[in-house]
Amino acid sequence: MSPSQSFLPKLCHGFILIVAVLSSGCAAMMSSATGKFAGSLSAGILNQDDLQTVADGAPAYLILIDGFIQDNPEDVSLLLAGARLYGSYGSVFVEERPRMLSMTDKAFRYSARGLCLQVPATCGVDKLPFDEFSLRLKQVKSADVAALYVYATSWAGWIEPRSQDWNAVADLAKVKAAIAKVIALDEAYDQGGAHFYMGVLESLLPPAMGGKPELARQHFERAIEISGGKNLMVKVYFAERYARMKFDRPLHDRLLKEVVEADPRAKDYTLGNTLAQQRAHKLLNSADEYF
Repeated sequence: MSPSQSFLPKLCHGFILIVAVLSSGCAAMMSSATGKFAGSLSAGILNQDDLQTVADGAPAYLILIDGFIQDNPEDVSLLLAGARLYGSYGSVFVEERPRMLSMTDKAFRYSARGLCLQVPATCGVDKLPFDEFSLRLKQVKSADVAALYVYATSWAGWIEPRSQDWNAVADLAKVKAAIAKVIALDEAYDQGGAHFYMGVLESLLPPAMGGKPELARQHFERAIEISGGKNLMVKVYFAERYARMKFDRPLHDRLLKEVVEADPRAKDYTLGNTLAQQRAHKLLNSADEYF
């Protein structure tokens, strides 16, 4: 893969963060003063079927959560929530490169600070050699899985707009190790979101260049199983990243038709599923040209 290639599809990364914004236990960990508000906001975002409404409304919350963090700089749950929101907004809605770089940088800094406060052994761990990084990951326990997951996904989002930088791309091995640790600690966390990420990461390259498409398929299938099939975007990227790489059109078309024919309205998945159906239509329309 050349450094100019995007290692992770922007829509995929943004979707995973969008569906995770303040969810997966983050709101529950917040102080009582902010928890109810955060939980209500999360539900409003996740169950919205109008992407433009989310795009228009999110910036106000970015400013608000910055204020919360400024007043509570050691509140881990607020830092994780800020990382999620900045990462998702910067990845999905921002086209200007300088703004995208700024927002993904803030997301990663918030996530790194949150993980550091939660697990002191991980402070500055991104700067360490891989072997030392792996040793530090052993200090992360089940109770820390939320912080590690946000850290890993925010780091992936930080690398994506910097994919022309070999030094940034080289950190993908650490990102994969962190996501693998999440799976080892709690594979069902975020409804199998870590499996979704691993499916994408393992299918970035063809086998001749180090890709592991069959392992990617296992992760995609496990993510579908854990989410009960409610997360339609997993099927979209299963089709695009795996079925297209293997030139398996029957699998490709089956997965995408299942997405198109499904009811997108599902608790905490409506927004992502709406995006998934839009993407599925485009992939089906381009299938004759690809296969």
